[in-house]
Amino acid sequence: MKTASVVAVAVFRESVRDKVFYNLALFALVLIGASIVIGQLTAGQDVKIIKDLGLSATSLFGVFIAVFVGISLVSKEVDRRSAYPLLAKPIRRGEFIVGKYAGLLLTLLVNTVVMTIALYAVLFMLSRGVPANVQRAWDAPAMDPALLKAMALVYVDIAVVTAVAVFFSSYSSPMLSAIFTLGVYVAGQFSADLRHFDDVVSAPAASVIARVAYYLLPDFSKFDVKLAVVHGMPVSAAYLASSALYALVYIAALLFGASAIFARRDFK
Repeated sequence: MKTASVVAVAVFRESVRDKVFYNLALFALVLIGASIVIGQLTAGQDVKIIKDLGLSATSLFGVFIAVFVGISLVSKEVDRRSAYPLLAKPIRRGEFIVGKYAGLLLTLLVNTVVMTIALYAVLFMLSRGVPANVQRAWDAPAMDPALLKAMALVYVDIAVVTAVAVFFSSYSSPMLSAIFTLGVYVAGQFSADLRHFDDVVSAPAASVIARVAYYLLPDFSKFDVKLAVVHGMPVSAAYLASSALYALVYIAALLFGASAIFARRDFK
């Protein structure tokens, strides 16, 4: 674990230096600029729209970083042979994979925390000066703590996407890894529909394929509570815990598979 933590810290430093601050600056500009414009155009819906926009932007930026940084964590280092000196040292290849994953996950955690602070800051500015009777008519208060639940599941969603990207990166090229990861992510959004695919398609083979895909693909819709939170609907702690446990099982399986595949690769 000590070796994996050293790799993780190295990945975190490299990711922060190269990617994160550009992302954060762009996010802040988009969010603040949108809040000013929307605040002028909407009547009473500005807070709700900013919440939706902020949560969606956090998810989109996080998935973007997870895919396009995650696919290069292993494959590019192997292609450039920059990983060879590290693998020549007494380090297990599984520790290399876990360290890479943990480093990017740490980067994404910082990313998500800063975006959450930026969202709350914008909501605070928008709610200032709004009469109390108007605020009571909102579905949820501007500084709603439930936003943290949505942000937590956004981070869990990103963690699963990162694991998928690392898995494909362990044996495939960056281009194919990106295509596979985005394919899994998009298909995983409709995982629940795959379960009932035989209700709308009569072909038995297609139904079998859809059912197999349903059991293999992670159900990313489990991590999406953005709409519920924005409209003030409750999200229970039990649901958060079950979703996190579901994600943990997938992440463990993907990292185990990536480690097993990477351990069998011949770099001579």
